[in-house]
Amino acid sequence: MTTVISREIRLASRPTGIPTAANFVLASRELGPLQDHEVLVRNLFMSVDPYMRGRMNEGKSYIPPFEIGKPLSGAAVGEVIESRAPECKPGDAVVSSLGWREYCIASPQELKPVSREVQPLSVYLGALGMPGMTAWAGLHCVDVKAGDVVYLSGAAGAVGSVAGQLAKLYGCRVIGSTGSDEKAETLRRECGFDVAFNYKKGPLLDQLNAAAPDGIDVYFDNVGGETLEAALTAMRVHGRIIACGGISGYNDPPRPGPSNLMYMVAKRLTMKGLLVGDWQDRKDEFEKEVGGYLRSGKLKNLATTVEGIDNAADAFIGLFRGKNIGKMVVKLVAKETEPGKM
Repeated sequence: MTTVISREIRLASRPTGIPTAANFVLASRELGPLQDHEVLVRNLFMSVDPYMRGRMNEGKSYIPPFEIGKPLSGAAVGEVIESRAPECKPGDAVVSSLGWREYCIASPQELKPVSREVQPLSVYLGALGMPGMTAWAGLHCVDVKAGDVVYLSGAAGAVGSVAGQLAKLYGCRVIGSTGSDEKAETLRRECGFDVAFNYKKGPLLDQLNAAAPDGIDVYFDNVGGETLEAALTAMRVHGRIIACGGISGYNDPPRPGPSNLMYMVAKRLTMKGLLVGDWQDRKDEFEKEVGGYLRSGKLKNLATTVEGIDNAADAFIGLFRGKNIGKMVVKLVAKETEPGKM
């Protein structure tokens, strides 16, 4: 094995508020020779996701925090360059959790083989990856059915854009809120939303009531805060809420909950929290269903691609400034080289 110099992004300090470039550092690491049952992978695409913001804080949570001075981690899709494990061959496409770096050495157990027939490979970080499965699991956890009126906040993001399309395929009326007229138009034109509106253009509850004058059955919450309050007001009796995320508060100190939480009682609502990791036993079912929709063209993988690991931190920060439509991914190489070549 030729010595490989891999660039990686490390956490330089814990952010206060929205992260800045100063919270990250681009460093280089020399990767040594492979040992038995090890694989060298060149990452082609890496994922940046809003949940990573919570991992930059200290304290106990559902997932361990990032360590200062250590490389960040997250989903990545790459190709095997060299292998000393018989189950991995040079040229194989694989998904791992060893993102935020250009190359990695991993065991086969840390890698999931994927098909190169799916292009671009970044789809495995979007509609066929964690965000897509989150969308699918969220709809299933509250038994979304044909005829439901479904409202999604953060609807033009990686999860919301897939969840909205799936809800349409299930026979629902789908409403989405997002942060720009361009995104709202994309949701209507590309994703088939019945209504999509820019929440910045007027009182959110007024726009939601106009879109669903008879109320909503399901709220897929990616935002929290005032958006959750508006949804609680608009919910029908026996409505269901999917608590998937709360990006409006990720960079702020904790705030009091919704002022109208009594609607949970008055309307006999159900609110379920969602962690996609709890659904791994149904991953094959997800991949079969959503993969079929993608292959048939019934579902689109929206993505915003930023090039170069040196721009990875900016791509992540951009998630909190509305810079993405669909999945935000970072392309780590300009083009794929012949498998097995350094």
